[in-house]
Amino acid sequence: MSLFLLGLAGGLGAISRFLVDAFVARHNRLRLPIGTIVVNVSGALLLGILTGWATHAAPGLPAELRLVLGTGFCGGYTTFSTAAVEAMRLGLSGSPDRAVLYAVVTAGGAAAAAFAGLWAGSLLA
Repeated sequence: MSLFLLGLAGGLGAISRFLVDAFVARHNRLRLPIGTIVVNVSGALLLGILTGWATHAAPGLPAELRLVLGTGFCGGYTTFSTAAVEAMRLGLSGSPDRAVLYAVVTAGGAAAAAFAGLWAGSLLA
């Protein structure tokens, strides 16, 4: 049963990623792929909240549920590979400064969001 739920959660995460990215792309006026940044930063925040909550407020949360929500949904939602390809495209298109900015904002924003999520999740105790 956990493989089915893991796959289902991953699929729901991927669909959510597509919808969020498409929404942001329709409203993006910058020359950066902001949708992927939004997805990865919000996914890191969500995973941080889940981890902080499971660690501090719900240490008895079943491992299967943590796996389904964390690895399944958050793993299906976030996308490091797309971020890497988009950074390379920016660099190869003659915009190395934008490629570096994009990579730094993506990685730094995701790390900061993960730490903020851990902190927020721990407050749910």
